[in-house]
Amino acid sequence: MTRRTFLKAGLALGLGITAKALGIMPALAKESGRMFQVTKTDEEWRQILTPEQFRVLRQEGTERPFANQYYASKEPGAYHCAGCDLPLFSSDAKYDSDTGWPSFWKPISEKAIGTKTDWKLLHRRTEVHCARCGGHLGHVFDDGPPPTGLRYCINSAALNFLPASAR
Repeated sequence: MTRRTFLKAGLALGLGITAKALGIMPALAKESGRMFQVTKTDEEWRQILTPEQFRVLRQEGTERPFANQYYASKEPGAYHCAGCDLPLFSSDAKYDSDTGWPSFWKPISEKAIGTKTDWKLLHRRTEVHCARCGGHLGHVFDDGPPPTGLRYCINSAALNFLPASAR
């Protein structure tokens, strides 16, 4: 890499960060700055969630791929938010994305989820959260199957599964 190329890359990165900070860079996600219907203190969340659920839902953590509860599940039913029990995804929209996390091509309802732009890995991703409690679920990508072309890559720890036989 030449010095000139390095300087151009640094300038581009700096301009991108500045544009994001000033709010002049367009975002793909619908930014969410609203209050949620279910709100609790961290201590209240810790009382009802496992440590792993708290890390994922409340601290925006990510569980390890291929070592989580639902990635390989094929049982019919619905996946609910582990924080507030809102139905989020149906097994009818679940598919094997070979990523190691449960993947869905659509939520049960567009109103069940919210999105916001995530820059944690220094590039733009679209974070998915529960519309009722704001719990972090995972991310959505545009490399999914038809008909939506979307891949909702969701942490198992953010979900509770309700078998179809229990409904």
